[in-house]
Amino acid sequence: MEYLLPVLVVLGSYLLGSLSFAVIVSRFMGLADPRSYGSKNPGATNVLRSGSKKAAILTLLFDAIKGGLPVALVLAWGPGYGLGAGTAAMAGLAAFLGHLFPVFFGFVGGKGVATAVGVLVGMNGALALATLVTFGIVVYFSRYVSLASMVAAVFAPVFYLFGDGVVWQADAVEVLALAVMAVLLVWRHRENINRLVAGTESKIGAKKS
Repeated sequence: MEYLLPVLVVLGSYLLGSLSFAVIVSRFMGLADPRSYGSKNPGATNVLRSGSKKAAILTLLFDAIKGGLPVALVLAWGPGYGLGAGTAAMAGLAAFLGHLFPVFFGFVGGKGVATAVGVLVGMNGALALATLVTFGIVVYFSRYVSLASMVAAVFAPVFYLFGDGVVWQADAVEVLALAVMAVLLVWRHRENINRLVAGTESKIGAKKS
């Protein structure tokens, strides 16, 4: 019975993560299904291609919230029920997996950048800030959002390990969760990697031909 609550928390986090807000927001606002145009990726960037900045912003916010909320709730209320940082990390990973493989939408989800950011914010604000600064630096010098997303994801577990004993006390489960998210996020950007290698990936501010 002692393992039942953590399992329920992880399952609930996965179901929350499975809410594809790109699709939900688009339907609510009378827009086309983001899986039917552009990159066909159900994420904020593709929703922006619909021409609705409001829909894209809402998608971004909700995707981040669904990643951070389970983590924050477990860290805030979990200790009273014997749940610690490890369970919070697994909840965050479950929400991230739900975004990538949503049970409510045929297991076809987005790339997980916003949800991963939400998980980081829920885990530790300093960790999230360091990762976002890394993202910003790479975007500034390269103009590639996809490259910045992958670099930031890879650096997140590195930052976490370097902060051990200084900013926080590292937990093995948290390290594992961050590493798994980084690997999966890079994997979901494999098409972007091919375009980066070929020199055909779009840059911020570049004019479309």
